[in-house]
Amino acid sequence: QLSLFRLTTKRLFGTSHSSVDSKEMKKFQLLAHKWWDEEGEFSALHSMNDIRVPFIRDTLLSMSSNYHLGNPLSGVKILDVGCGGGLLSEPLGRLGASVTGIDPLEDNIRTADQHKSFDPVLAKRIQYKCSSLEEIVEESMETFDVIVASEVLEHVADLETFINSCSQVLKPEGSLFITTINKTQLSYVLGIVVAEKIIGIVPEGTHEWEKFVSPEELSHLLESNGFSVKTVNGMLYNPLSGSWSWVENTSLNYAVHAVKSGVQEQSSLTDAVPEVESEQPSATAGTAV
Repeated sequence: QLSLFRLTTKRLFGTSHSSVDSKEMKKFQLLAHKWWDEEGEFSALHSMNDIRVPFIRDTLLSMSSNYHLGNPLSGVKILDVGCGGGLLSEPLGRLGASVTGIDPLEDNIRTADQHKSFDPVLAKRIQYKCSSLEEIVEESMETFDVIVASEVLEHVADLETFINSCSQVLKPEGSLFITTINKTQLSYVLGIVVAEKIIGIVPEGTHEWEKFVSPEELSHLLESNGFSVKTVNGMLYNPLSGSWSWVENTSLNYAVHAVKSGVQEQSSLTDAVPEVESEQPSATAGTAV
């Protein structure tokens, strides 16, 4: 297994323009078998599904009049980048989407594959691949309707390369969903000092503050790579209740929805699509940018 990790690492880092960070790989290899422990190190990611899944679902439904009851995301091709053990891929698959989950760590993919095999429906809708985003660009140009990169940006080595690669594999007018951590003094104190060192809801060493990115910087990066930023929502985790909620303040965690430009510039129709009223208005509440 160790030799396989070395081989994977060598393959991934042979290129100077990879967004994968070898130190991050080593961190997550130690936790790969714990993804589906809802009370364990990834408990906050499990409960994040309560808001990130409706956010993705409701945003996509508001942009389309063509959906199936019971399988609202039927026919939608989603790429889940940095899928880990499949915590987000599985609920998206249950909504009817065809999901490809990629992760550079073989142990994560093994865990994800094993877990989806318990559900015959998911086994057909989801496929996992041990790969970095850059490695699939050539074979997957303009392949996906949606890309999801949830809690991934704060672990990549080269953000510019990562966003550019997202643009390449996304279809024109496709959606990109990101959740990440803002680069503020508050995120350092609460996200690293308190969360990791004091109350231990995140394993120590999981995050490096230097890799956090502000919504302003991320929006600029997205726009320079052909995206139009539609929504920025603040997210807040309550460690006492173990639950997430949407907030206006983006100084800690935040979610972004951006749309790739169409073939002939950004279609004005995209902006003109009326908002569909959601059963959970909070799921898409936020500040439109």
